[in-house]
Amino acid sequence: MKLISWNIDSLNAALTSDSPRALLSRAVIDTLVAQDADIIAIQETKLSAKGPTKKHLSILKDFFPDFHVAWRSSVEPARKGYAGTMFLYKNTLPEPAITYPEIGAPDTMDSEGRIITLEFDQFYVTQVYTPNAGDGLRRLEERQVWDQKYADYLAELDSQKPVLATGDYNVAHKEIDLANPATNRRSAGFTDEEREGFTNLLAKGFTDSFRYIHGDVPSVYSWWAQRSKTSKINNTGWRIDYWLTSDRIADKISKSEMIDSGARQDHTPILLDIDL
Repeated sequence: MKLISWNIDSLNAALTSDSPRALLSRAVIDTLVAQDADIIAIQETKLSAKGPTKKHLSILKDFFPDFHVAWRSSVEPARKGYAGTMFLYKNTLPEPAITYPEIGAPDTMDSEGRIITLEFDQFYVTQVYTPNAGDGLRRLEERQVWDQKYADYLAELDSQKPVLATGDYNVAHKEIDLANPATNRRSAGFTDEEREGFTNLLAKGFTDSFRYIHGDVPSVYSWWAQRSKTSKINNTGWRIDYWLTSDRIADKISKSEMIDSGARQDHTPILLDIDL
């Protein structure tokens, strides 16, 4: 199976805008089409509570004619047009059971459309858009609770059948996972608390597929800040997007890598090939 995950940072903008950034986003979508993956996970769709419009679905169908769509949007009391996730999965796959779990997260996090899970006969594929700790770490305390609840959720899935888990986890796990660790000690995504949360998640029986394949290769990232015009040129990035697998199927991973998104900053798609 070939699986791809990407934080798109607004599905509507990527599909319908003519801005320079939208054109770069559509070039990435063209790259994903060429990859011919079985499953594509998309985070930060930023759609309304009603989900994709007929226009969105029509455009998606043009790009991915042989795919089903499952989506989840932020709903009240959470902010409108915030977060959100989507799966595209081939119609030749066995039809999965689709769930939209709530994990007992604090604040409005369970209403922000952050998790979708596909259950197949032999395994789960689940995606997450992990809450950001925010400016001034204002949401760090809630984020720590989220991390524990999410880890418990994945462990529960894993107790039933193997798991492929992906998404924007909003954490660079180790110093090697970002270009400038020394100056980001208390930055959202690299606090000791968030890193410990990810360590605890892996300790529950999960493998970081990229490190499994590549070891301690440096300077490979999945996100470059848009605020800095030179972040991608200079490769001052962070690796905050992951494909995780249950430990017991890690030996079935054949490829885990970033997909080149050209000049587009922000997130780049990530790919997993696994023999299931």
